[in-house]
Amino acid sequence: MQEIVDRLTASDRGAEIARTLVLPYLNHAATMLESGYATGEDIDAGMRFGCGYPVGPIALIEGLGAQTVIDGLNDLHAQTGDPLHVPAPILSDLAGAAGASAAEPEVHHPVSTVGVVGTGTMASGIAQVFAQAGYDVVYVGRSQDKLDGVLAYITKNLDRAVSKGKLDEDGKSDVLGRLSGSTEREALAGVDLVVEAIAEDLEIKKQLFRDLDRIVKPGGILATTTSSLSIDALAAETARPADVIGMHFFNPAPIMKLVEVVSGSATDPKLAETIRAICLNVGKHPVSCGDRAGFIVNALLFPYLNDAVKLHEAGGGSLEEIDEALKATKLPMGPFQLLDVVGNDVSLAIQKTLVETFGHEGWTPAPTLEKLVADGKLGRKTGAGFHTY
Repeated sequence: MQEIVDRLTASDRGAEIARTLVLPYLNHAATMLESGYATGEDIDAGMRFGCGYPVGPIALIEGLGAQTVIDGLNDLHAQTGDPLHVPAPILSDLAGAAGASAAEPEVHHPVSTVGVVGTGTMASGIAQVFAQAGYDVVYVGRSQDKLDGVLAYITKNLDRAVSKGKLDEDGKSDVLGRLSGSTEREALAGVDLVVEAIAEDLEIKKQLFRDLDRIVKPGGILATTTSSLSIDALAAETARPADVIGMHFFNPAPIMKLVEVVSGSATDPKLAETIRAICLNVGKHPVSCGDRAGFIVNALLFPYLNDAVKLHEAGGGSLEEIDEALKATKLPMGPFQLLDVVGNDVSLAIQKTLVETFGHEGWTPAPTLEKLVADGKLGRKTGAGFHTY
């Protein structure tokens, strides 16, 4: 922590670049906490486990000193006039706001069998996570070829674990023995929990939730891995809105520790507690939040990334300078490197959604980001984005 604090309070150009991007991010986190949307502990855990940050924003505010953050934001606001740079009122007394750890969650809805809908990387990873944790898993896809792909993905991951000595052959056989695939959704009739990880398309997901409501036994939990769509909109397609919840795993699911547990307006609080407990059972770190665009991680991450593009556009630093300035604060990668990894098209879509939800003019997508997407320069997946690969 002290090394990060020292870097952010230094007087060189790199520190100035870092402060210009980090201070609004800290202010946004403070505003999220002030609104009651999520606890300080969950905000910090979201950024640590979801983005690989060495320290969460609330803890970083405490490390820097709230007055240092307030003074820096006031300086930024004097330069920009951007309302997003006005210090959040809670900053004045934020020290220690992350608070004590919450009580260990309990399972109120016993779960022994899990259904997974989808056959992509996310769905396959989720099936592996549950099977490795001892749950029987039924995974459903559109064709036998797709189902074979799930099994191949999981087998490859398990073989890698065996080669590294993290699993033996008997353990691998046990995991594979808990997996069964089907091309029929009716195979999910008896499961205790269904996690869907199909295309991020609201209409397609709505149709699926209508099906799941019809097929899955009464009391069965219906979960979505959506990163951006409304939990309430999916719950409205069912006669069991209290049993619908978000479980936003991060990719790749077997490796990434974070799961955002997203409650809709009708989600049973005991169900949300159950899902948090299940996340812990499968070796994940759950954070709780409400049904709002971006949840915790994307809502804090993407405005910062967009700010980095705007800083570059305004002549505030080259791509390399800005990337290196932020990496010097111990972030795993610079903002332009991360944009290229995520995909500039995905980043632009998320940023547009955040603007639609929150209405902050300062979050309007940067013109350079829009142009790169229009030119098909989407990042690593196309060989070119902000950087060339």
